[in-house]
Formats: sequence, C-alpha cells, structure tokens
Amino acid sequence: MQRPATRPAEASEKAALPAPRPSAGDEPGGGHHAFELPRVTALLMHALPRFVEGVIAPVAVFYAALVLLGLNGALIAAVAWVYGGIIYRYVRGHPVSGMLLLAAVGVTVRAVLAAATHSAVVYFLQPTLGTLLVSISFLASVPLRRPLAKKLAKDMAPIPEAFLQHARVHQFFLRISLLWSMVLFANVLISLWMLFNESLGMYLWVRTGLVAGLGAIGVGVSVWGFKRCVRRVNGEPARA
Repeated sequence: MQRPATRPAEASEKAALPAPRPSAGDEPGGGHHAFELPRVTALLMHALPRFVEGVIAPVAVFYAALVLLGLNGALIAAVAWVYGGIIYRYVRGHPVSGMLLLAAVGVTVRAVLAAATHSAVVYFLQPTLGTLLVSISFLASVPLRRPLAKKLAKDMAPIPEAFLQHARVHQFFLRISLLWSMVLFANVLISLWMLFNESLGMYLWVRTGLVAGLGAIGVGVSVWGFKRCVRRVNGEPARA
C-alpha cells in the first residue's frame, strides 16, 4: 500500500522548521549529534497545533456542549473529543502528543467527579485534582528513567532522536521533570487553599494570575536550562 502524499500544511510546517546542524560527530563513526535550537517562532508554530488540540479544544468542546446539552452532555463530549483524537492518531499510525495524553488524564478525572456531584466547589476542584495527577506523573517518570518532560519536548520541537539519547540531555530532562512536578504541586496547593478559603470570584481571578506566574517561571527555567544543555553537548568533542 502506498503512503498518502504529504499534505500542503504538513509540507509547509516541515519547511518552516530548521534542520539539525551537522557536525563532525554526525559523520560515520562520530561520537554525538550536534543540535541547533530552533528559533522561538518556529517552536511556537510547531507546538501551537498540539496545544490547541490537547488544551484549548477540549475546553471549547466542553463549554459548547454545556450550553447546548447540559452538564452530562458536556462531559460526554469532552471525553469523546480527547479519546477520539487518541484513537484516530493510533489508527492512522500518527504519534500521540504528550499534551493530548495529559488532557486525557485530566478529562477522565473531571468526568468521574462531575458525574458523582453537581457541587460548585467540586466542579472547580476537578482541574486541581487533574493537575495533581499530572504532577505525580512527572514525579513518577523520574525514578523510572523515562522523563515525561522529554516526551513533551518532542511535541514542542523537532529534536533529533540521536540528540535526545545523549546522557547529558537525558539527565537534563530528568531534572526538568522533577522541576515541573514541584511547579504543578505548588499550583495544587495554591488552588486548594484559595478554593476553600476565598470566594469563587477571588479563586478564579487571583488563582489564575498566581498559577500563570508559576508556569512562566517554570517555562523560563526550562528554556534557559535547555539552551545551556544544548551548548554543552554541541561543545563536546566528537569521539572517533
């Protein structure tokens, strides 16, 4: 069976992404692959479709179905959207993005809790419990030596597999997975305290700002650390 031709959108996306920078280590018998970090705009264009699919779309589907079908219909629609996307990619042989997998974890928790109660507090508690599960997932990936941050990084940028297999790079993603576990756990603590001690209005506005600030710090540290890691790996002499 012949593989279908590359769609124009996919071709343009590949053309927009810079190729890895070759080095002496890329020659036969070389020791490692150098990697040139893509421009920020290229990273954003590569990650945006995955962010929309795994984060924005499930929320949009939920609220649209909530208006049209009520709470139960919204829950069914959100779950169907996320798991339908995973099944579609699996059947077509496409990789399932880390964001979509995390969205599946979150939407499952929210659906189960919302089906059990219609309490406003429990409704707003659901995303926080989903965040807690994601935090645990990041933490559990560290001792398993399968850092979840590496999976997400592959969704965000076209990083060569040979570069990802470098020991220093793998160690970096282990540390970043631990960092994001702590960032998300802090998110959970802030959200729980405000949910049970402040009004819902205060919770929605202030908590959103605090969580966004924590996320921005985590992203900044991750990007800075990755650039530093790239420079170190690219600066290593190629082994004969």
